[in-house]
Amino acid sequence: MARILIVDDDAELVTLLGEFLEGEGFAVVSAADGERGARAALDERPDLVVLDVMLPALSGFEALRRIRERSAVPVVMLSARGEEVDRVVGLELGADDYLPKPFSPRELAARIRAVLRRGRAAAAGEAALAAGDVELDPAARRVRRGGEELELTGTEFSLLERLLRDAGAVVRREELYRDVLGRRAGGFDRSLDVHVSALRRKLGPAPAGGERIKTVRGVGYQYLRGEG
Repeated sequence: MARILIVDDDAELVTLLGEFLEGEGFAVVSAADGERGARAALDERPDLVVLDVMLPALSGFEALRRIRERSAVPVVMLSARGEEVDRVVGLELGADDYLPKPFSPRELAARIRAVLRRGRAAAAGEAALAAGDVELDPAARRVRRGGEELELTGTEFSLLERLLRDAGAVVRREELYRDVLGRRAGGFDRSLDVHVSALRRKLGPAPAGGERIKTVRGVGYQYLRGEG
């Protein structure tokens, strides 16, 4: 049974979500402010955190920043205003997914399952992948670049794994949304691009100085085997 931590100061919403998620087979705990939420995410080791942006004591962004300093636990952020800037900032700080308010509990459960499913699939004992100086071990959930271990979020790990499986080939955006984010691409959905940007930043340039992940405009992304 996956354990979900909900961090939100709306007591009525937390009760509603808790009852629904428990009915869906999850164990649920909660925290009412960012300070306690960040502490619970690090100390209680939940399987996934649902984190609101607008929180007392500590904002959701700052709570996420503290969590990412010490943990790669999957995080789904909630944005009350639904503004694109909130979503982009959350993803850049390391959120695995986002959901604008208002939303249905059923959709949140679907997003939670998609994020958890990606983590389980990668840990199912599949063979390690390598391209140039980058090595990815799905079972251990580890990535090394030139022997140095990199700290990736769950979504960044799944994105890199998907690209490495077809290193040298172009992977279409639609496939990456389906396989990595577990949904169809929306017309104004920039979440994939934000995750790719974060992954590029953490991987750094290729040994020869070139790029590792090439954007094929209007099509998708390509991990450059020769440059990796």
